[in-house]
Amino acid sequence: MTSATRHLVRTPVRTTVAALSGAVLMAALSACGGSASGQTAASLSEPSLVFEGALTVCTDAPYAPFAFKQKGQFTGFDVDLAQAVADDLGADLDVLDVDFDSITSGQALNDDVCDVAVAAMTITGERARVLDFSSPYFDAKQALVTPRGSGVDTLEELANLRVGVQKETTGETYMSDFAPDTTQVITFKDAAGLQAALSAGEIDAAVLDNTVSGQFVSTNRGLKVAREFDTGEQYGMAVKKDGNVALLRAINSTLADLQDDGSYDTIYEKYFG
Repeated sequence: MTSATRHLVRTPVRTTVAALSGAVLMAALSACGGSASGQTAASLSEPSLVFEGALTVCTDAPYAPFAFKQKGQFTGFDVDLAQAVADDLGADLDVLDVDFDSITSGQALNDDVCDVAVAAMTITGERARVLDFSSPYFDAKQALVTPRGSGVDTLEELANLRVGVQKETTGETYMSDFAPDTTQVITFKDAAGLQAALSAGEIDAAVLDNTVSGQFVSTNRGLKVAREFDTGEQYGMAVKKDGNVALLRAINSTLADLQDDGSYDTIYEKYFG
């Protein structure tokens, strides 16, 4: 997780931006709501980018190992996947750090701040009402992180304690659904603030994605992952709702290619071992 982002060694697949056949266009219209949104055939056949020649990606950083800065440059699992999409489009990659709630609300995409959101974001029905998601690209769970020696290892033991979660995340949803009634759930704007509060003893525990909890405790030896909760979560990339069918198709094509040629496993091992 400390190595710099490397370009994928793979042949760019540029056919994703080629004109679609009439039959495929009709399928895209039916599956993605193109006819309802009034998109033209041209808008469905070629990805629309905010800036010509560049794929602009919104993420919420730092959120290691998915997105973080190293030597002033963004790197991480999500960033490498986004780079693969950009390569297949023959475009440069431009990564922007924005608030997570501006991503989940659809605002960043609707305001043309970026073309696609890639932010370790769980696909949910609520988010799917304002975003169009790609195929899932990662499975995740929720994790309870507590201080070593605290004796707090289960949800039931969180009664009367202060538990931190990141705002607008599935961790917040999980705690609102399953935490004891007397648990004080405290929301934080980003993961960095949540982790800093737990390290400083300002809260008694934290609930966050298990994919980042391991990185967190590895740099905070006084903490441990007490328990994981299998929530059936899957991450997806997202584009503007009913606004960029062709880009969504291109993303799905790249993700499928990464799985088929083994590049996905290479990227996974790079960040998760």
